[in-house]
Amino acid sequence: MTQDAALRLSTVSVVEALAASLHDRVLDGQIPPGTALAETEIANEYGVSRPTARSAVTALVYEGLLHREANKAAYVPRLTRADVEDLFLIRTPLETEVVRVLVERGSVPAAAAERAITDLERLEDNAPHSSFVEPDLRFHQSLIDAVGSPRLSRLYRGIKGEIHLCMVQTRHTLGRQRIVAEHGRILAALRAGNTEEAVARMRAHLDGACHSLQQVFATAGSGGTRQGER
Repeated sequence: MTQDAALRLSTVSVVEALAASLHDRVLDGQIPPGTALAETEIANEYGVSRPTARSAVTALVYEGLLHREANKAAYVPRLTRADVEDLFLIRTPLETEVVRVLVERGSVPAAAAERAITDLERLEDNAPHSSFVEPDLRFHQSLIDAVGSPRLSRLYRGIKGEIHLCMVQTRHTLGRQRIVAEHGRILAALRAGNTEEAVARMRAHLDGACHSLQQVFATAGSGGTRQGER
């Protein structure tokens, strides 16, 4: 391996580590909604170059965890009820189609899906809120990935960050035991090869999540805020 190649690999690892740190801080609520993340400040805080900071910020913008406007610093978006409705406008038809395809193909991601359910069930009640959201969304990601479409997996990862951010910002989920039960019923329908039941279970699960999040935003009085407004 040449010295230049080693340097390139080293740079990539630093970018990934920085992006992972910022990712965790945003989802754990350490960086509140509306906070601007200037590349120079990130570079100084972490002791990295500005191009490295810019690459890490770009990665989080792609995930939807940061928004960036022309000639302005990226910032943590303050998501709204309109954002919830827009996310589920994409998510619900996408995931109901996924379970239909999985049943037709006989492809059930049993191990990955079961592990996500078990991890959620075993969490302590006082675990950080983002720790509850992660296995919940990992279950859904396992179904997406089981289809075997790189484009589909890439598309879902493009909205998953915003879904996670939305749930963290509202400090709200459907409740651990309810999610575990509903995920279990979806998986059981997939294993049984029952297309109608699997689609119905997934739709009911997502409709319940969407409605619940809508109610939280309505109570908080954020429904009238424009999408993406800081």
